[in-house]
Amino acid sequence: MDQDASGSGGWRFAQCFGDKGDVEDITEADIISAVEFDSTGNYLATGDKGGRVVLFQRNELKKGCEYKFYTEFQSHEPEFDYLKSLEIEEKINKIKWCKRQNAAHFLLSTNDKTIKLWKVFEKSLRVVSETNMHDGQQALAPPMAAQGLKLPRMTPQDQITAAVPRKVYSNAHAYHIHSISVNSDQETYISADDLRVNLWNLEVSDRSFNIVDIKPANMEELTEVITAAEFHPNHCNLFMYSSSKSNMKLADMRESALCDRHAKLFEEEEDPSNRSFFSEIISSISDVKFSHDGRYILSRDYLSLKIWDINMESKPVKTISIHDHLRGKLCDLYENDCIFDKFECTWGGDDKHVLTGSYHNYFRIFDVDDSGDVVLQADKSAFKAKKMGGPLPGNKAGAKNGVRPGGLRENMAMDTLDFNKKILHSSWHPREDTIAIAATNNLFLYSAA
Repeated sequence: MDQDASGSGGWRFAQCFGDKGDVEDITEADIISAVEFDSTGNYLATGDKGGRVVLFQRNELKKGCEYKFYTEFQSHEPEFDYLKSLEIEEKINKIKWCKRQNAAHFLLSTNDKTIKLWKVFEKSLRVVSETNMHDGQQALAPPMAAQGLKLPRMTPQDQITAAVPRKVYSNAHAYHIHSISVNSDQETYISADDLRVNLWNLEVSDRSFNIVDIKPANMEELTEVITAAEFHPNHCNLFMYSSSKSNMKLADMRESALCDRHAKLFEEEEDPSNRSFFSEIISSISDVKFSHDGRYILSRDYLSLKIWDINMESKPVKTISIHDHLRGKLCDLYENDCIFDKFECTWGGDDKHVLTGSYHNYFRIFDVDDSGDVVLQADKSAFKAKKMGGPLPGNKAGAKNGVRPGGLRENMAMDTLDFNKKILHSSWHPREDTIAIAATNNLFLYSAA
């Protein structure tokens, strides 16, 4: 991905799915809350606050990386916990694909309390085509000879895509589930809430094993919560979980059944001169991801991205500022609750680039080696520009790296940012430079030349 003159790094807007109306008209249930490519990149799943999962399939008839609607199903419904007098939202918190073993697709989806394993498959609808009825309704006169008797015959009528819940994993979490991760052995997965991590076998829905429990005997002594958890991509015994105390713990399931004693602790010493009322909130890690080779860890806190070497626990090998211009606005962001937004981060398929989001629908792609970055905006003007054949909005030819008066990088630091527009969820195609960006109720796809 060489930097081009327009500052878009060769990235081009490709597609946009979803209602393209004004932000004011958006229904809460349509807001996308999870995005995930499968391991081949041929399928893409999104989940929304209305509990629906929508799948997209690569359109092989088109040149380039283009997707088309595949199927949609209602994954979760709103529930009510009568014991705790709590409403359980249908919102999809995470979607994870299982590696494909046969013609069917399997994926895990979770809301705050219940995880479901869905089987999505092509199904042939068959109908009775020959009967002893006239037009299938009026009875014919009884045949006088055996040759006149018609035997009912089933004939294929239509091909449909069906989705059925194969397993439902419930009643294992007292707190809200925020992470699920399928193991590299494709037999087990972990689910995490604020205080516990559970290990499941995909085939067993009524039993799970608690492998991390940080709940103190007295809840008044609670000082931290688990914020994210993920399995190592290659070693089925290793997983990591991050904390609101800006650290990450790598745990080895071979050491003991309960992994409260971590194998490695990744934590950076805080500079005392930077301490403030907001320090603990903005240093809380919102997402962690292993690189595809398992050598590096990517973590996201409120203002920055950090890349860690799995062999060096004391400090990250690289720290990247995402929107440092917001440091002076933390008081306002605390007042409007935006300071608690959980931004996700993701590795490129080649492990050489990382992606994360910001406000006003800006998102940034960084080169891991030279810190070169591309600022893009998932905005309605992107597909308007495509229709007219123009460049991506905010990028004019002749400006190196997009740095020019009025460029996207400068626009990001403006006071006019809309904090209701934010890129929290994204996914990167595992084999190509194609990214899926969730912008409120729209799914944007961008591809690099």
